[in-house]
Amino acid sequence: MKEKAYYENVNVKNEVKLRKMLETLPPFCKQFFIGIEPTTSSRTRIAYAYDIGCFFEYLHTNNPVCAKMEIKEFPLRILDEITPMDIEEYLSYLKYYEKNGEEHTNEERGIKRKLASLRTFYRYFYKNELIQNDPAIKVDMPKIHEKNIVRLDVDEVANLLDEVESGENLTERQRHYHEKTKTRDLAMMTLLLGTGIRVSECVGLDMEDVDFKNNGIKIHRKGGAEVIVYFGEEVRNALLEYMVERQKITAEDGSINALFLSLQNKRISVRSVENLVKKYSKLVTSLKHITPHKLRSTYGTSLYRETGDIYLVADVLGHKDVNTTRKHYAAIDDDRRRSAAKYVKLREID
Repeated sequence: MKEKAYYENVNVKNEVKLRKMLETLPPFCKQFFIGIEPTTSSRTRIAYAYDIGCFFEYLHTNNPVCAKMEIKEFPLRILDEITPMDIEEYLSYLKYYEKNGEEHTNEERGIKRKLASLRTFYRYFYKNELIQNDPAIKVDMPKIHEKNIVRLDVDEVANLLDEVESGENLTERQRHYHEKTKTRDLAMMTLLLGTGIRVSECVGLDMEDVDFKNNGIKIHRKGGAEVIVYFGEEVRNALLEYMVERQKITAEDGSINALFLSLQNKRISVRSVENLVKKYSKLVTSLKHITPHKLRSTYGTSLYRETGDIYLVADVLGHKDVNTTRKHYAAIDDDRRRSAAKYVKLREID
């Protein structure tokens, strides 16, 4: 029996998780998730289920009508009874609330996401004429204050890879494990920094996805598209060195084809890669909180500085909308415009 691909296993796990979440929601929610399935990923549907569940929990706790019934008993008509003001109060509540003795907070982006989920939810039922009103569309999206994009500069990238290779500043205990994993870690870090792929795309790679003849890797994007991403000689060399090591390892069942393995010889997890990046980056820069996504931003920045082609950067990073890319690299655009001032001379200076 052929081993399932990583992304297929992820989709199955997410589908099982979604079904369990739906058991806690009103029955009419099932129709919504069936309706959006063709245009969303399994991960997106999990996020929708969480956000919608959060909204119904709020209604159950704070709305006198909804408090009289269990969430699973909410009828579809309850959506028509919600006003824009009810939703605004819900968004205000999200800034800080307690649940099961734990404190929860949401900043601008979290609140915006939950409103976006509600808008999609309401739009589905309104479009299909199952409800009479759509109060969510009447609520303004919160203003998002842009944060500076954190990325590594050229020296930090070099220092990070040097640290991964040498392990010089690791603790004695960390160095013990480093001896076993440094070839793998260097290959992963070099790949992330040299291609800008997402950490989920990295851990999902199988050995057969690497094409050394054309210097390319086959990855599955968030939306399910299969694309080829090309890499340079530094990435090639790091991958080749690791591949020699990898081919000597007998992986556990379910991970036989996986490119990157954990010390347990199973496909490495997203969380493990996040922890690796955190461990090594702390040794290079204490002022920047570096995550795998920051390595992606670092690659995007380098590519844009070298090419000035925002469409190329968007394509390589897998952004569906070039405006997403432009928003992230607008500061570099400004640097480029500023640099123009020194190139044009109006008069020779004696």
